[in-house]
Amino acid sequence: MEHQSAVAISKEGLDLIKKWEGFRSSPYKDAVGIPTIGYGSTYYPDGRKVKLTDPSISQAKATEMLRETVKAFEDAINVAVTVPLRQNQFDALCSLAYNIGAKAFKESTLVKLLNKGDEYGAATQFVRWNKAGGKELRGLTLRRRDERDLFIR
Repeated sequence: MEHQSAVAISKEGLDLIKKWEGFRSSPYKDAVGIPTIGYGSTYYPDGRKVKLTDPSISQAKATEMLRETVKAFEDAINVAVTVPLRQNQFDALCSLAYNIGAKAFKESTLVKLLNKGDEYGAATQFVRWNKAGGKELRGLTLRRRDERDLFIR
């Protein structure tokens, strides 16, 4: 039987994103000053940017927004990664791409190594993405370790 690659995030992957993004019902500025709401959403599903004057949202609405937003990152992974992925690897990559952006993900050394079949090399790349605004953030270092650990599991 041929190996079937994961193509969508699992509940475990969504839970990882939720854990590290945290839930905020009201708009706030993220670590680099971008208006954000819910579980790290900077845009609404209809494409509007989050504004600091926007009304609060429920946790259920934030989860709905996260599920919708993650689809673009699932697509980015499915296009950029040319080798089969296990579900845990796909989930880890979704969390990373959600946090760093699709463009940075697609152009990353991590993806280049992964596509060469170097899973170990790709796994070592997670921790390199621990800066925001040029500064290393402890929370990002810990998140990257979690993502890497899920990736290599």
